[in-house]
Amino acid sequence: MTISTSNGHANGHENGLKHHLKHSQTPTTGAIIPPISLSTTYKQDEVGVHKGFEYSRSGNPNRDALERTLVSLEAGAGHAIAFASGSATTATVLQSLGPNAHVLSVNDVYGGTFRYITRVAKETLGTESTFVDLENTTDEEILGAMKENTKLIWIETPTNPTLRLINIPRIVALARQAPSKPLVLVDNTFLSPFYASPLLQGADIVIHSLTKYINGHSDVVMGAAILPSSSTPDRDYDGLVQKLRFLQNAHGAVPSAFDCWLAQRGAKTLAVRMKAHGLNALRVASFLSSHPAVEHVIYPGLASHPRHALARASLSPHTEQFLSTIPPSSLAHGIPYGGMVSFRVRGGSRSAETLLPRLRLFALAESLGGVESLAELPAQMTHASIPPAEREALGIEGLVRLSCGIEEAEDLVEDLRRALEGLEDEDSGCESGLVTPSDVSDDGRGAADGVIELH
Repeated sequence: MTISTSNGHANGHENGLKHHLKHSQTPTTGAIIPPISLSTTYKQDEVGVHKGFEYSRSGNPNRDALERTLVSLEAGAGHAIAFASGSATTATVLQSLGPNAHVLSVNDVYGGTFRYITRVAKETLGTESTFVDLENTTDEEILGAMKENTKLIWIETPTNPTLRLINIPRIVALARQAPSKPLVLVDNTFLSPFYASPLLQGADIVIHSLTKYINGHSDVVMGAAILPSSSTPDRDYDGLVQKLRFLQNAHGAVPSAFDCWLAQRGAKTLAVRMKAHGLNALRVASFLSSHPAVEHVIYPGLASHPRHALARASLSPHTEQFLSTIPPSSLAHGIPYGGMVSFRVRGGSRSAETLLPRLRLFALAESLGGVESLAELPAQMTHASIPPAEREALGIEGLVRLSCGIEEAEDLVEDLRRALEGLEDEDSGCESGLVTPSDVSDDGRGAADGVIELH
């Protein structure tokens, strides 16, 4: 079946989350689990005549196999390039723009991306940057922020860590109107190919930190850039892929064969894991929305979220199929929409710092997307590189970010309930008025008032 939209791209694949498993079989032996090719060099039959591999920096059987898997996973994809990390992916994409390019980015962007654009790319390439609220800014303001040398629009959706939603087709349409015809890049790490298909919405490049959901086991550091298969009159994807591969080979930002093998193994269970991540996050968000110690909850999957309709409309074909198997009564108060939940406790940053060490199942750690649940304070951890005034303006200060794993949902709720109970006892000295997990309604009431006001 070909998956397509009017403004997107098609890859002619069947459901990619099933299709990619065919690539795991080794043609020569029939082995279901592919071997790990650790060789750094390859014998040539004659000078310049080889079997597709010369030197592992330039190409490796495990990396090739992983890249084929990524093409099958990301609906609309035709090319995938695996890098040594998500940061290496970011660096290579920005290098491909050349010197003195202008990048228009969502203002609530991952701290590492902000650091690379404003420090490394600026100092080494002369890259200019403008950070804009792509969620709330008008079309005229976005068009006005573009320059003659604007070559790239950088989107995260949901953003990290405030989970703001960007309307990808809207930004794509604006990019096509601009004289410079900038490429539109979407960092799809938070939702993974299971919940979102940005290429089908018209994006030119999708990037992932494979470290997160696609690998899913917190034991690989890796990234990838994924592009459509067919070039258009104003979009030479084949040429861009060649440039990215040249840069990657030139500066050696390649993943190891073993890491590629691990990531391909993890990708096999992506769909199963993402279903559990999403259902657990929905349950956790519903619980937090009803808790008296919690001031704000942000989870676009909650029906009460002000941009829930956009979240629902942006779902991938994989998720639409998943939701069709869930009884409608179970979706009355929301839908699974990835595994990330952000919230703010009463008492601000001090209370958040007190809360996190109390958690037992949620490990206090950076990163996300693994099978285990994690919790962090972005202002002091993943987003510490963003200036304090900007963190405050974006609503990052005092915000707690949860990566909901695949443990039992009620165990996660109980872990949060216990930690919040201790927080209330310590901070307020009054009766907690707690609601036990069995008493909590999943209706998500309070979330509409609990979305951070971003200016």
